[in-house]
Amino acid sequence: MDRSFLYLKSALLAMEPVNTVLFLARQSGGGSITTKVQTFILDHCADDVVSKGNTRHKIYMKNILKSIISVAESSNIDMADGLYEQFAYYMTLNVDDGSLNDNNKICKHISFYLSNGHGDINSTNFIVKLQCSLNMLQGDTGCALWPSGLLLSEFILSQPGTFSNKCCLEVGSGVGLVGVCLAYAGASKVVLTDGDVSTLANMEHNLELNEYITKNKIECKHLLWETASESELQSFQTEIVLGADIVYDPRYVPHLIRVLSILLNHGKSGLYEEKVSIKYENELSHYKEQKDISANALKEAPVAYIATVIRNDSTWNYFLRLAGETNISVQDITGMSKSLNLLPYMPSYDRESVYLFKLSSLCN
Repeated sequence: MDRSFLYLKSALLAMEPVNTVLFLARQSGGGSITTKVQTFILDHCADDVVSKGNTRHKIYMKNILKSIISVAESSNIDMADGLYEQFAYYMTLNVDDGSLNDNNKICKHISFYLSNGHGDINSTNFIVKLQCSLNMLQGDTGCALWPSGLLLSEFILSQPGTFSNKCCLEVGSGVGLVGVCLAYAGASKVVLTDGDVSTLANMEHNLELNEYITKNKIECKHLLWETASESELQSFQTEIVLGADIVYDPRYVPHLIRVLSILLNHGKSGLYEEKVSIKYENELSHYKEQKDISANALKEAPVAYIATVIRNDSTWNYFLRLAGETNISVQDITGMSKSLNLLPYMPSYDRESVYLFKLSSLCN
């Protein structure tokens, strides 16, 4: 199968906008939506999309076919057998506006092309299933999929060695995409936190959808930044902190800075006590054994990776000022992060608008 057709199918399964699908359909057809492309959508995509069982997926597919028919007819392109019939079937669906209001969720399949253009195109897909809300404000925006989460996920999958065998914690975990990617990258433990109960419920549902990756690796915690205790945060023993679009409301910035400060400083006194204890317990042991154990105790200081779209300069500058006052270093690594483009079928995803920052404590 040609790679352009794979991208087209990935876009449909990710419920990408109609214009994106039409763009990829034209690419697959060498500039026009040929009967071959139409047949591919009918035979290899339509059933996969609507089989998710949600009326909204059928409506989405109806709109796709309607647009394809419109473009093909206006360009005098032959129509594939069965295209009109399939569109007519979706037109006959009895859609109750009330039922749609009660069910504003859709299931997206996000395909990451880990080969980035190399290797066997049929074996390099990593697919994450996500239930997302069409209401971008549901769960305090935590039930929708945002560009920052996509970029942070690309960063994790592009550099799995950074996260392998590490204890990772995400603040404001949203739909859970970053957590699934951390589990896939080999993190030893993943803690996903959020302050909104409905977001947590949706996140837990998504972890169940991806259980083959996340089983026994991820736990979800209800965590309010403004009330989280120091002992609770230290108990996570976090090595890497992550966050996507968490700097958005100036009211919560001081609480976020406090949480980050505790997480980034949690190991300082603990590591010192561990060294002293090891030296004492091994004073009669062989020197080489003592030296090796002591070296293992000197773990790297925790770091944080935050992806964000800077929508309000004053809020972001407020975050930077409080971070500086709390001795947190904020380094812009957007240009040096080496994140691969693992979502080539998503032109609607504007990665250029997302910044990636590395945070560390100046006290360590």
